[in-house]
Amino acid sequence: MQGIVATWLADLQGLLKGEPLTVTDVRFGVFYTAVRLSSNHVGVAFTPRDLHDTVCCPRSAAAAPPAGRMAGEKAWTLAQYALSPVPLRRAVGVAVLNALSALAIARHGIPGGRLLSGVDALAAARVQSQDRVAMVGAFVPFIKTLKEQVEQLWIVDKHQQALKPEELPLWRSPQHAADVLSRASVVLITGSALVEGGLDELLAAAGQARRVVLAGPTAGPWPPTFFARGVHILGGLRVLDGDKLLQVVSEGGSGYFFHTVAEKVCMIRDGA
Repeated sequence: MQGIVATWLADLQGLLKGEPLTVTDVRFGVFYTAVRLSSNHVGVAFTPRDLHDTVCCPRSAAAAPPAGRMAGEKAWTLAQYALSPVPLRRAVGVAVLNALSALAIARHGIPGGRLLSGVDALAAARVQSQDRVAMVGAFVPFIKTLKEQVEQLWIVDKHQQALKPEELPLWRSPQHAADVLSRASVVLITGSALVEGGLDELLAAAGQARRVVLAGPTAGPWPPTFFARGVHILGGLRVLDGDKLLQVVSEGGSGYFFHTVAEKVCMIRDGA
């Protein structure tokens, strides 16, 4: 089966075929990457930070995104970066795909689902006290809400040190992600998995969960592609002020989008 990111790209190409779109702006922030299209739609993606093989030399510069040459490039060309083995290129590609998805949603709505504005992904998930919740990526606000309210909470994250001492018993290594997700009734996955990789394996492991949520500013893809792979809820953002969002990203903003810059939205699969 084709990987979900490749399918996402192909689905958008089929939906928006013939669109002569270009990328007019690209911003690399410490925490997020953002792009704007000639249609004025803006997309955001997580900026990977574990770049151990990235140094300032001709070899790494050749692999990195072509600084100074991306603005003005065809959107479909940069969207292909989402399939690159280079993390920073993937961030650009996923941001472009999110911007293209915003355009597709504006034109076609959400086939097979509905959109809720101003709703947090955790609220939309309707977690119950008897649920066993597996969280891939340490969503700090979610941890605070869930740790005393569900039967079991597991946090799968490669950064164990990001957790508070009292949260460490909840931590599980990414090596055990498949086993943890297979035992969960609710699975919450960070949208940064679209950039960091491994989402196909995570969704396969979560196949028995009653609710699978992909959440975070990066989780703004074309919904039907992800509904078809077992995602019930996409908890992302809708950009309200593209200029301001680009500024926040380029000034190192770590998610300070939800005021006048953007609003939280949830795209929910029919029947979920």
